[in-house]
Parts: sequence; C-alpha cells; structure tokens
Amino acid sequence: MQAKYKEIVEEIKTQLVSGSLSTGSKLPSIRNLSEKFGCSKNTVVKAYNELEKEHLIYSVPKSGYYVVNELHRFAGTDNVIDFLSAGPDKDSMPYIEFQHCINQAIDLYKEELFTYSEQQGLYSLRVQLVNYLQTLQVFTNPDRLFIVSGSQQALNLLVSMPFPNGKSNILIEQPTYFGFIESATLHQATTFGIELTMEGIDLERLEYIFRNNDIKFFYIVPRFQNPLGHSYTNNEKKKIVELAEKYDVYLVEDDFLGDLDPDSKSDPLFSYAPFGRVIYIKSFSKIFLPGLRVAMVVLPKLMISNFSRYKFSSDFNSSVLSQGALEIYLKSGMLNGHIKRIKDVYQHKMQLLQEACECYLPAETSFSRPTSGFYLTIFLPNTVMAKQVINLLKEKDVYVDDATRMFLPEYKNDHILRLSISQVNESQIKLGVKQIASCITFISSRKYRVTPQNLLRF
Repeated sequence: MQAKYKEIVEEIKTQLVSGSLSTGSKLPSIRNLSEKFGCSKNTVVKAYNELEKEHLIYSVPKSGYYVVNELHRFAGTDNVIDFLSAGPDKDSMPYIEFQHCINQAIDLYKEELFTYSEQQGLYSLRVQLVNYLQTLQVFTNPDRLFIVSGSQQALNLLVSMPFPNGKSNILIEQPTYFGFIESATLHQATTFGIELTMEGIDLERLEYIFRNNDIKFFYIVPRFQNPLGHSYTNNEKKKIVELAEKYDVYLVEDDFLGDLDPDSKSDPLFSYAPFGRVIYIKSFSKIFLPGLRVAMVVLPKLMISNFSRYKFSSDFNSSVLSQGALEIYLKSGMLNGHIKRIKDVYQHKMQLLQEACECYLPAETSFSRPTSGFYLTIFLPNTVMAKQVINLLKEKDVYVDDATRMFLPEYKNDHILRLSISQVNESQIKLGVKQIASCITFISSRKYRVTPQNLLRF
C-alpha cells in the first residue's frame, strides 16, 4: 500500500501536469490537505518537503506554499532516433550530486557568490582546476588560468584580441567546429583552412601556410574533433608544436573531449610546449553540464593582462555560483567518478555505431573510426547530397546533421553526414544506421540530378 504522503505528492504532480496548478499558484493549506486525505499534518508537511526538494514548490513563512515550476509531459519522442543532439547523455548527467554542491556553495560562500568576483575567476576554484588538469597532462599554476563563460567565449575573445607575435590571420582545420567559424566571420578575421582527414593534416602544407601567411594562431582540436572524430598521434602533435615554434605561431588547443580518451599515453599539445606557445582551452559543456557555462583557459603569462581587458568588456566575470559549486564538486572527488562512468558509456556507444556502419552502410560510402568521443562522420557518394538524406530521414524520425556550416566557403562539402552518439539510445543505434543506409541506397538508385527543385522535393 502506497504511503499517504506519496499519494499527496502524486496528486499535486498530477495537477501540475494538467495545468490546474500553475507557476505562482498557492497550494492548499496543510490543514485542508490533512482533512482531505485523512492524515496528520506532519504527513502533509512531509509531502510538501518532498516537493520542495524537487524544486516544484517553495514555502513562504506565515503565508503558505507556492508553485515554482509546472510539470510538462512530452509525448511522441519514444520513437525518435537522435544522432543530431550533441549535448551530454541525459541519463549520465549528475543532476542530484551537483544540486548538493550548489546548496553547499550557497551555505559556504553566501554573499560572495552573489557579488562581483575576481575577474580571473575564484582563486580556490583555479587551485582545484590546476589539480584536475594534471590528470590530462596539463601542468600549470592558478596565475595562468582564467575562468570563462564556456569555451565559445574564450574562442571569441582570442579571435578579436591582438597576440604577442603581432600577426593577424587565423588557420583552422577543415572541417572544424562551426562556432569558431562564426566568431571569425563576425570579427572579419582573415581565415585560412587546412584539410583534415582521418589520416591527419599535411605537415608540409602546414609549414608552407605558417611560413607565408602571417598566422596569428592555429585553432586545433587534437582529440575527437568535431565533426570527424579525428585524433592526432603524439608524434604529429610534437611536429605541429615544433613548426609553431619555428614560425612564431600560437596554437589554440580546444581539448573539450580529452577526458574521454581511452589511450592513457595520449598527450595534449600543451604538454609539448608548457611555457607559452600553446593556449589550452577546456570546457565542461560536453562531459558534464552544458548549462554550467564554465570553461578554463591556460594562457601565456604575457597574454593574461590583455585577455583580462577583453574579458572585462565582455561580461566582467563568469557566474560565481557555478564556479563555487564546481569547486566543491571537484574537491569532493565526484568528477573523477563521473568521468570514469561516461568514458565507458561513450566508448561503448561509439563501438556500437561503428559496428552498425560496418554492417549496414552501402559499399560506396565510408565513415570515420574514432576510438571514443561524440562524433562520427559518414562520407556519401558524390551523387548523394547530405541534405537529401537528412530530409528523407526526418520523415522516419531519424535526425542527423550535415557539415556544411563547418567549412569555409572554398572547402565546402555537401556530401558529409555528422552523427553524434551522445544522446542517442543504445538500443536505437542499429535501427538508425539501417534507416540511414536505406535512404542513401534509395537516393543513389533514383540517380537524382541535383537541382534546387529536387532539393525542395526532399
């Protein structure tokens, strides 16, 4: 038999879902509910306490209880196969653990969390982050570390600010993260590309570009790159750092998925130039909680003052509440356990995806083979355009992405599908790839002549 307080909880949740109780509504008094359910007032208080813990209601002393959030029931999503979303696996996000850390942070820091803070970030958090970075083979000190509001802010600031080498142009992998391309475009930065495949980049071509094109920095994602999933070897990283040193080029290393690397001997670029050639960026958006909006940048000492000015003009300081809660989460050791769990989750999903691609994709296609991370790329035949496949798949509730926005105009490629394994259900991976294969085969067999009219028909 269900406990009486749980009956009360379920009754109120039902009203929240139906809309009969909405945000701001006052709940029945404790006495009224005790009479309605034939229970003690303490039972009603226990039910209300449970709802408060779930942040659905709140109490006002001498006034009563009120609704904070309505509950929404989403229907029709069970059959959706989502290879599009690139946020963390929703079942792996540590909501409850981090909620405790937020509450502790408020109790511990109180007014410090809700006033202006150190522009470079909470010093106590930077100390914890320095310890955490050592597990990624990044050895630095708190004075060189800057807290930013997500890695996108760091990239945007680096694009806009001058560098010590006095150069102005930027080099990026092709394809690469579309958010960086957007920042470079908005700031009207002259941007060069270098082709990246699963075999890496042409190092001779890289040297030529470094030597002849006044490159301020090379933006590079060394592990599980978006969208290919490519990772550089340690030997390639060493050579890239050597070329950067030779031609006075900075390297902006975006290591957003470095924690997922199953190879314990894989090093970041930073480890080959720890004193200033490499600017290291680490975000928590993909491995932890996207809404946290906390990332870190390890900067050369001579860039800290200038970066601080640009950061100040952007938002003065990043969320102090997020910083305080993250510090407690790191100090408690909970992040280590979380990383261990998600490494297994994503590596297993990636393995399932590659096995399905190997088994079901048509012979005229190929695909990248990352060892982990979020992303895998399918390379389509020249007769099949990505948008054709995407639009056909939507009719089957299968969602994938194309990579057109991840290329500079001169490198444009309309024959690439990007699949993200982060939010797709394991049980749906095989079926999803079967549907992708079916659409590719269908379009190939129709021998479509690619015209604007045909694209609209899809």
